[in-house]
Amino acid sequence: MRVLVYDTHSYDRTFLDGANNGRHQLDYTTAQLDQQTAALAAGYDAVCLFVNDYADADVMARLAQGGVRMIAQRSTGYNNIDLEAAAQHNIAVMRVGYYSPYAVAEHAVALLMTLNRRIHRAYNRTREFNFRIAGLLGRDIHGTTVGVVGTGKIGAIFARIMQGFGCEILGYDVRENPECLELGMRYLPLAELLTACDIVSLHVPLMPATHHLINRTSLESMKQDAYLINTSRGGLVDTDALIDAVASKKLGGVGLDVYEEEQGKFFRDLSDAPISDETLARLMTFPNVIVTGHQAFFTNEAITTIAETTIANLDDFAAGRKNANTL
Repeated sequence: MRVLVYDTHSYDRTFLDGANNGRHQLDYTTAQLDQQTAALAAGYDAVCLFVNDYADADVMARLAQGGVRMIAQRSTGYNNIDLEAAAQHNIAVMRVGYYSPYAVAEHAVALLMTLNRRIHRAYNRTREFNFRIAGLLGRDIHGTTVGVVGTGKIGAIFARIMQGFGCEILGYDVRENPECLELGMRYLPLAELLTACDIVSLHVPLMPATHHLINRTSLESMKQDAYLINTSRGGLVDTDALIDAVASKKLGGVGLDVYEEEQGKFFRDLSDAPISDETLARLMTFPNVIVTGHQAFFTNEAITTIAETTIANLDDFAAGRKNANTL
């Protein structure tokens, strides 16, 4: 099949070409998919998308008009794709149902430990030969209460890691995970969990029911000096409310690998461009807020699986087969 890969970076080409081994014609563009760039896919059988490509009803109509019959989403999340519109235009959608959950869970822990022990601030100090430790005071993670919001594969691994630190583990989810129950996790309603926890880590998908799950009310209910970690989707957190909570010293620290307005910013080098997002700029002025650029998934193991699964999805569609990744 002829496939146009949107939002391409050097590593995408390396891993996809390696997995493809010449089976499909893969063409690459750095452009992100939107209403203007959908025309680039004219004449292609399929497009390969990432999390910040945007496939709404209008884009879907343009893709179909150009002959696209399949979308290969190279991520697990697919909130950027209008599935109803895809079905109306007879465009199949397949995703990467699973890749290393350790990658994301471990990055969540890295954000937490960096915040708690002020590693980012210590790094900047020692680079200038300033070895004073005033202002770098952390606290023991051992003995704290950790809330895991979303206890699927990634949340369960995060919970297991935190149990290893000697933490009490609380969970919130629409269904209880037996693996987490075996760890001794106690499930609570979200409001009760937020009130009880010293650390809260988000591991739920973005959907209408979870949009702004963390909002002004929920932030107000959290413990003073609690840490909030989000490696899932930016839209889970009301950023304006978060900024107010940090500014009022309500939270001890925030670690974000995602941002609700990250489209067009993350995965781009904007270091020479004027700052156009005042909300993000304000968020990053706080010394107890760390923002990474949606890199939690970015390990060799995870990228290899993503590439191999994406090519396998293309293989199955070309052969007229559905698989567990078909949406």
